[in-house]
Amino acid sequence: MICSELELGLGDAHEGIVVLPDDAPLGMPLDDYLGDTILDLEITPNRLDCFSILGVAHEIGALTGKKVRVPESSYSEGGPPITEEANVSVADPDLCHRYTASLIQGLKIGPSPQWLQDRLTKAGLRPISNVVDVTNYVMLEFNQPLHAFDLDKMRDKTVIVRRAAPGETLETLDGAPRELNTEVLVIADSRDPIGLGGVIGGANSEIGANTTSVLLESATFNSYNNRRTADTFRLHTDASQRFEKGLRPELAPIALRRATQLIQQVAGGTIAQGIYDIYPDADIPKPKVSLTLRRLKQILGMDVTLEQVEDVFHSLEFETERTGDSSLAVAVPYWRSDVNIEEDLIEEVVRIIGYDNVPTTMLSTPIPHQQSAPMTELRWRVKESLATAGLQETISYPLVSLEDLEKVNYSAEEAMPLRVANPMSTESDYLRPTLLASLLNTLSYNEGHNEGPFRFFEQGRAFLPRPNQLPDEREVATGVVSGLRSEPSWLVDNGPLDFYDVKGMLSSALAYLGLTPSWETATAEEGPALHPGRSARIMCSGSQIGILGELHPTVLERFDLTHRPVTVFEIYLDNLLALPARSGRNFRSLTRYPSANRDVALVVGDDVPAGKVQEILNRHRLVDRVELFDVYAGENLEPGTKSLAFHVYFQAADRTLTAEEVSRTLEGLLRTLQRDVGATLRE
Repeated sequence: MICSELELGLGDAHEGIVVLPDDAPLGMPLDDYLGDTILDLEITPNRLDCFSILGVAHEIGALTGKKVRVPESSYSEGGPPITEEANVSVADPDLCHRYTASLIQGLKIGPSPQWLQDRLTKAGLRPISNVVDVTNYVMLEFNQPLHAFDLDKMRDKTVIVRRAAPGETLETLDGAPRELNTEVLVIADSRDPIGLGGVIGGANSEIGANTTSVLLESATFNSYNNRRTADTFRLHTDASQRFEKGLRPELAPIALRRATQLIQQVAGGTIAQGIYDIYPDADIPKPKVSLTLRRLKQILGMDVTLEQVEDVFHSLEFETERTGDSSLAVAVPYWRSDVNIEEDLIEEVVRIIGYDNVPTTMLSTPIPHQQSAPMTELRWRVKESLATAGLQETISYPLVSLEDLEKVNYSAEEAMPLRVANPMSTESDYLRPTLLASLLNTLSYNEGHNEGPFRFFEQGRAFLPRPNQLPDEREVATGVVSGLRSEPSWLVDNGPLDFYDVKGMLSSALAYLGLTPSWETATAEEGPALHPGRSARIMCSGSQIGILGELHPTVLERFDLTHRPVTVFEIYLDNLLALPARSGRNFRSLTRYPSANRDVALVVGDDVPAGKVQEILNRHRLVDRVELFDVYAGENLEPGTKSLAFHVYFQAADRTLTAEEVSRTLEGLLRTLQRDVGATLRE
């Protein structure tokens, strides 16, 4: 069967058939003749050296004790001095640590030899032309990205490595125009950019079929700037992938000479005398990394002799020098940019010795005791209690807009919230001093998608502004409730969730935490977004731990909320944490004796909370529980008073109460109520 490269899976070419050499042995299976063994390695990002064939070879050599053969890179220089044919300079050495270049003249562009094409194809790269293929081949071989420029297309045959000027543009090899900024490093001729340093070349200096003179670049670029440039243009290439991880400057001239040799071999031409090598830090001695056996034992928990350590480093081709009886100074080779500190050396030792040879030992120190984090524990308990009470947790960004804060009547003039220097958008530029705006936006969004009921809460930090200081960060749990009490159904007569429903939810949630709240009337200043007269402080042990109330109608309109009413609450976790320590839950056995109940209606002043009356009734040891079932104000009552009706249940744990005992207890309670809150029995 006659097949193309594409049909055989050997490449992308499909224009013609694969023609075998005349000496191809007849009868041999094609797989044996053209096939090869390909190792597909999954390299972790920290091992940049293993991105290359030689890097993997060094690893295998260390494990097997074999010597690595580095390819020969010698060549003859028959052309004029390179300084007479091209000009190279580096204007920004902080972004280009080393720049080397060679020049090949009189070469001929054409297809690469078959062996070169085959090796690139098997490595997953597409052959392009002999010069470009050599740059890719040497990158895979030595891990050093290279780039070839057509010297005749470069204005004044000049290369300047510099930051881009404001407003400059460059059409890159992928055909896309790029608008540059002053933080982008470019390779330029005497006037225009001709490439993005360490990322991609420019179309205006591309190698073409008529190219005869090639300026070959091998450089070391700043890794941080290179990554930023690649991210800016969303242009991550094989070159940028290597440069952004940090290559050693010593690698640049080595790879340059190897590529120069191969280009002359596959494309012909004459090599100019010498190379450009701009390396401002050439005179700075290369630092050595120290290693002591004491530190090695401290990390590994095992004894390793100095001779064993030296053998490991020599197998990795690290140079060592003894600085004491138990210490070494290690010179790291140019291909290992990931080894910089003592712990890196220790990792190399244990890798080569083998992790299986590290003995299993007990910890040298006792495991430290757990340090309690009361606020962390409280946050989870509050979340759990609110979820148990029927609310659903939401999560939102801690950044809001000033417009949303104004919607909840937050006065930025009195306390301007902290603005983020580089906000993601105009809707997220201020640290929120309240979680209410975020929750109401969540409620507004959900109202547009279903009918509810809506029971949301969010636990997070509120950033309260302070003059000339960073904000005071306070832990807050905020909730919002609206909609019907349950899903619409013909079985029940549904009503809207209101203030008292939420009050019951909070009472249940706080009871889960072992707290019994009380409620006091809140002022308008305490809840600027709340409806006047429909809000209350949440009190516990004499301290305010939160606020509850219905939203003001104007706030509802600003957020386009359709369900009315909307009840919100805030629980201050810092205040909750400051409460006196609470004992664990108390349990008592069920009594075997029946209870007796009395209904009592009391007339009290308008300013007397029902909770206060209920608390007084509950004080007596024979009162099991008290339930409020009616509140009335109007005809037949004095102005400024109201009637509160309670079910009072009496029960004793050791006997059945008589009618006389119940009546006597109730009379005592009425006297106490008269004395404490001025309550009288309603006739």
